Amino acid sequence: MFEAITKPETLHLMYRVAFAAGLLVAAGIAIRGRIAATNGGIVPDEGMSLRNVFEVIVEALTSLARDNMGPEWKKWFPFVGTMFFFILISNLMGLIPNVGGATSNVNTTTAWAIISYGLFNYVGIREHGWKYIIKYMGPSFGDVHLFGKHLHVRALAPLFLILEIPLDFARIITLSIRLLANMFADHTVVSVFLLMLPYGIPAIFLGLGMLVCVLQAFVFSLLTMIYINIALQEAH
Repeated sequence: MFEAITKPETLHLMYRVAFAAGLLVAAGIAIRGRIAATNGGIVPDEGMSLRNVFEVIVEALTSLARDNMGPEWKKWFPFVGTMFFFILISNLMGLIPNVGGATSNVNTTTAWAIISYGLFNYVGIREHGWKYIIKYMGPSFGDVHLFGKHLHVRALAPLFLILEIPLDFARIITLSIRLLANMFADHTVVSVFLLMLPYGIPAIFLGLGMLVCVLQAFVFSLLTMIYINIALQEAH
């Protein structure tokens, strides 16, 4: 599924990924310094500041996490939050002419999809152990007691295994293609209007493009949260 890219394109992609990661780390250090200052964790900054913007975004993310990841949301929120901010920065970079964002490349979106897939499956295995595979085996049609153990009868397990495992892997494809396609379409539309229309008018489309960038980062993170919640639930 990964796109075959030449060496210059590979280096360009690596630079974009490194730049987005560097911005994320630098912003984190700056905000941490502000919070560590006297009354920094209590009194908000005046006016519009980087810290205030991040606090609004983090508050929205934590609200989503509480609603979609259950009581253990704090344990997995740092992973999802990092994912969101990296994708957001990469999306916004794609709106800058001659720069481009890492999420405009299928290799980046697929890599994040694999990370998301690995994360929620790790959560499920950590929570349920080997019983996690039950989610692929279909519904239970009854119970039997054998050798002192209580077992569920899953007569359709062979059929469900054939169907459910590929469908589960398909989440990687859907996460990757959804993000890639939306970013490609968004950046293409913005670029076309920047080239065709006079100055001033493209600002409207640039604003809409920024909104799409934020929404797609939220959608990717929200789906990851939902998958984690599903993984935490016990199969029946």
